[in-house]
Amino acid sequence: FDKVYGPSSTQDEVFEELSDFVQSALDGYSACIFAYGQTGSGKTHTMQGEGFGDMRGITPRAVEQILRAGNLMKHTWNFYVQANFVEIYNEKLVDLLVGIKEEIEFYNSCEDEVLTLNPGINRGTDKLTLRKDVLGQTFVEGLTNVMIDINNFDKGMAMINSILKCAARARTVAATKMNDRSSRSHSVFTLDIAGKNIESGAVTAGSLHLVDLAGSERIHGLDDSMDPKQLRETTNINKSLSCLGDVFSALATDANHVPYRNSKLTYLLQNCLGGDGKACMVVNLSPTIASSNETIHSLRFAERVSQIEVGSGRKKVHVSNR
Repeated sequence: FDKVYGPSSTQDEVFEELSDFVQSALDGYSACIFAYGQTGSGKTHTMQGEGFGDMRGITPRAVEQILRAGNLMKHTWNFYVQANFVEIYNEKLVDLLVGIKEEIEFYNSCEDEVLTLNPGINRGTDKLTLRKDVLGQTFVEGLTNVMIDINNFDKGMAMINSILKCAARARTVAATKMNDRSSRSHSVFTLDIAGKNIESGAVTAGSLHLVDLAGSERIHGLDDSMDPKQLRETTNINKSLSCLGDVFSALATDANHVPYRNSKLTYLLQNCLGGDGKACMVVNLSPTIASSNETIHSLRFAERVSQIEVGSGRKKVHVSNR
């Protein structure tokens, strides 16, 4: 493994290892960070964290880094950043930012106001579709995209914090044996970043996908009295994680066919997992003896992933006609 962190490691130590990876999205690469592990092992804590201090996770720290870097470069580059947040629940795409439109409009009309959320956030139940654009890049048609103010750091961070709160309220969770608020879906937070150099006219197009995978669970280890709804959720979670493993296996063997389309998750992230992108996986492990079997399973999966070379990534840049 590239790095191993113990229970006393801080959020700051984990992110420090990933900061160069995050920067590559601003430079024009398609980058992706996964959090993988069993239910209750701390994936959401790693990705989202808590509050606005030392306990904040990879996602708010990554956005903060991009906003700071973009602001420092504003005299030589113009950057445009938009965010979206999608959930994959039982192989259906759900827009987690439905309900934020009115809040953003209010925010844009109030120069010095801080965005506040309504207590009730509706889930995006309208049908969303995965499609490819003219350049062959996968995107979700119909998804809410929010433009982020990159020139004003405080306003940009206020918008992002509100987006994360909105998504957290809308995401599907349920109590399980391992966790009283277990994520029952995969969530993908995406920043699309376009930049133009003021001097040369060079244009970059990067993206950063931050993925909080639903926790893996062994069905044979669950109660016979499990709710049928949760059983279906667990089955779909395990199936999509298996599809992710199949994609990694195909990449490891340099197979002629990589089964990206076998799940919504792998199809959505095809741009990052292929040779043109960059991908990093953070594997979370529970330190309890009772979780030892799942820990071994997760470590074996991590070992498989660590042996895969997806290429060095390809920077998306061209010179525009000025």
